[in-house]
Amino acid sequence: MKFGIFYEHQIPRPWDERSEERTLNESLDQIELADKLGFDNAWVVEHHFLEEYSHSSSPEVFLGAASQRTKNIRLGHGIIQITTNQPHRVAEKVSTLDVLTGGRVELGLGEGAGPAELHPFGVQVRSKRDRWEEAVKALVPMFTRTDWSFEGEFFKFPARNVVPKPLQKPHPPLWVACSNIQTIGKAGEWGMGALGFSFVNADAAQAWVHRYYNNLLHRQAKLADYPINPNVAVANGFFCAETDEEANEKAAGWTFFIFALSYYGRMGVDAPGKSDLWAAYQDWRNSDKAKDALANALVGSPATLRKKLRMFADAHVDQIILVAQAGRTSHDDICRSYELFAREVMPEFHAERDAQEAWKQDVLSGKIVLEELTTDGYDIYSHQNADIVRLTPEQLKEQMATKEAQKETAVGDD
Repeated sequence: MKFGIFYEHQIPRPWDERSEERTLNESLDQIELADKLGFDNAWVVEHHFLEEYSHSSSPEVFLGAASQRTKNIRLGHGIIQITTNQPHRVAEKVSTLDVLTGGRVELGLGEGAGPAELHPFGVQVRSKRDRWEEAVKALVPMFTRTDWSFEGEFFKFPARNVVPKPLQKPHPPLWVACSNIQTIGKAGEWGMGALGFSFVNADAAQAWVHRYYNNLLHRQAKLADYPINPNVAVANGFFCAETDEEANEKAAGWTFFIFALSYYGRMGVDAPGKSDLWAAYQDWRNSDKAKDALANALVGSPATLRKKLRMFADAHVDQIILVAQAGRTSHDDICRSYELFAREVMPEFHAERDAQEAWKQDVLSGKIVLEELTTDGYDIYSHQNADIVRLTPEQLKEQMATKEAQKETAVGDD
């Protein structure tokens, strides 16, 4: 397996005028260290208006800085919200970054979470999947065509040559955000890498990996002309320490990550500039939900982590993405955790990368035929609760139609 690291740039209150400066520069230091330690990928999100949870609204600027402090680690957009960005601006930014990195960019594409992020850009939640699919169709040809024009429902532009072109040909590998677990299956159909979260158990991991590859091979429906990127990546909370007890104590940031995600799922942006998630988190941090979040995360001693990771390796997950920058986990603790993991855990799984690649090629060639396993009953990730579970596009449209019908009924009653 490969190993990535993941950045939301979380900054719990209270803040001072230098809080964001410290966090962004410490994150750069951590990525530079990870590059030297042999980690494979660094992924950075794009979010808007989600105070405390994510101060990563311009990932292309941050990754541009990271490109000048690293040599080997691949730098991933995990993801760009192509529903709130013009396709030609995405192509320009991604291509520029790919040139600056010497061809080390991974391009994750996402829809945006919900009303809190989408509505300020004039984007409806119900149409975000349709808008996302159209954006992919508009975007991809810009990396290679010199006179591309597009006329769609959401995006329209005349023929232009988008410059620069990316160093990787035809363009960086494509991934899709799979915040809803069902999107893993769609990622296979689209021929894109799947950026998901941790599965609830070994059977779920195997079932979803089989679903992904069987869709890729037998139900492929790419949105444009691009090379397939057959990869399944899983993100999870992370902390590696000498003992399980120390790891659990220092991994509390992951429970804040879950709480903040739940908060925005439940409340939206309820008090811009005035809310205090860190204060609200204090009553939740010792709850059963918080304890479950730690138990399901990649938190523990090197021996414990090797056991936990074996489930993913055996299921043929390609990459584990480690979420350490969360809550108030300190910079020094994150660095020490990376160093211990790279020394005591990572080599065992890096040594299996050639075998994983050979397995994948046998699957893609048809030499290995994967059983069609059911994913029924495995409809959430291990970190999810009722406030976090993302609705499918069909469920969103149904929900909005119901709300509109209720409003019309209420007006009629008046």
